[in-house]
Amino acid sequence: MAKQKTSENLGKPVKTEKRKPETVPEGDPRKGENRKRIAIVRVRGSVHMKPQVKKTFEVLKLGEPNHCIVIDNRPEYRGMLLNIKDYVTWGEITPETMEKLLSSRGKIEGAKLSDKFMKEKTKIGSINNFVKDFMAFKAELNDIPGLKKTFRLNPPKKGFERLGIKKPYSIGGALGYRSGKINELLGRMM
Repeated sequence: MAKQKTSENLGKPVKTEKRKPETVPEGDPRKGENRKRIAIVRVRGSVHMKPQVKKTFEVLKLGEPNHCIVIDNRPEYRGMLLNIKDYVTWGEITPETMEKLLSSRGKIEGAKLSDKFMKEKTKIGSINNFVKDFMAFKAELNDIPGLKKTFRLNPPKKGFERLGIKKPYSIGGALGYRSGKINELLGRMM
């Protein structure tokens, strides 16, 4: 049974319980079975944005429209995505798209990311090998010294979807979850 303590402020007894160690349930992304890499592209600007949404964008380092970040599908990130869903589009990124994103848009403090830099500064050796490890969750973007985690992209060629940037993807707009179709959009933005 838990011990009774008195609160210093109120003088009332306070129950303290022993905590059970946290177990990770089946199917949880932290366990490693369903882990995926997700690309998030900011579609809309910051006019009339709620402060909570602005703070989420600051935490994710998505400062401007057409900027992209790559995260995993942890519950913490999924909660942030629900908070900013009316301003971004996201989906699962493929290794080919990730390699193209790093090769064409990867920046290292004033220079472009290259295989030469990877051979000199990292143990991995090339962008291709890094992407394989990254998609298998054996490496993170932090393993490349000086890499900027936000990728600055162009607006998509031929524009966003027909209904524009204020409607969800499910009805023909540009916002929200688009699964593997994010790779096609990223291809038009690089």
